[in-house]
Amino acid sequence: MTLSLSPAARDLLQSWLAHVTALDGAAATTVDAYGRDVTGFLAFQSSYHGERLGLAPLRSLGIRDMRAWMAEERRRGLGARSLARRLSAVKSFFRWWAERDGFEPTAVLAARAPKFQRPLPRPLAETAARDLLDRVEMQDGRDWVSARDLAVMTLLYGCGLRISEALGLTAAALPLSDTLRIRGKGGKEREVPVIPAAREAVARYARLCPHRLDPTGPLFRGMRGGALNPRQIQKTVEQARLQLGLPATATPHAMRHSFATHLLDAGGDLRAIQELLGHASLSTTQAYTAVDTARLLEVYRNAHPKA
Repeated sequence: MTLSLSPAARDLLQSWLAHVTALDGAAATTVDAYGRDVTGFLAFQSSYHGERLGLAPLRSLGIRDMRAWMAEERRRGLGARSLARRLSAVKSFFRWWAERDGFEPTAVLAARAPKFQRPLPRPLAETAARDLLDRVEMQDGRDWVSARDLAVMTLLYGCGLRISEALGLTAAALPLSDTLRIRGKGGKEREVPVIPAAREAVARYARLCPHRLDPTGPLFRGMRGGALNPRQIQKTVEQARLQLGLPATATPHAMRHSFATHLLDAGGDLRAIQELLGHASLSTTQAYTAVDTARLLEVYRNAHPKA
């Protein structure tokens, strides 16, 4: 964009980002993405109107302005999913601004994102998930590293944690109790039950770990004693899946998908699974029912005599 943001718009944006960081608990990478998305939107509107817009014109944006921005984004090759994410950031910014200053950003909030097909989760079969756990433990000759990697993966599959949530645990969680309080996306907290296998795996790692596990420090440690990098777990899983002949979709995050899918297969309640996963919307969790349906259809096509 040839025109920069007005000082007032820039200050307003910084205030919102500070609010998101302080109150919503968003990760730094998320805040950076929000900043880029909204900055791009505001810069486009200034360029579209041929002047650096103050706050009053921005409050009066109409549906034509919104359509022009979305059309330009699509013309530049932005996909429907990415545009939906940017529109969500813009709406979040205007919603916060409207609540703070008392106006109605009707056109912005009424703008509809293009529809897109959400990719279905790619869980592993139960036997494949168990095989992957067993093989992960064999990837390093050092007992404490093998125990560490198995403990992390058991938390993903046994408790449905995101890898960032597992690696975000501090040693204050030791010894693990029957439940864990997890701080997930957007700072949302949830309580998840901890299966005996996960408690035992973490306890074994803690006994073998050569580094002092200070309660205020990370539970899972790298080779030099710092916080474990998620890339290390990803590399270990890559090695294990290649040895087992599993597809590239067999990732650490697939263990979380497998947790949800296997619970659903066993008759788990969808809303309970939503709470365990920390999904803000039930529609996100409902993707697992689509996985189940797709699998049933595949079995039908392969096995039914008239299919």
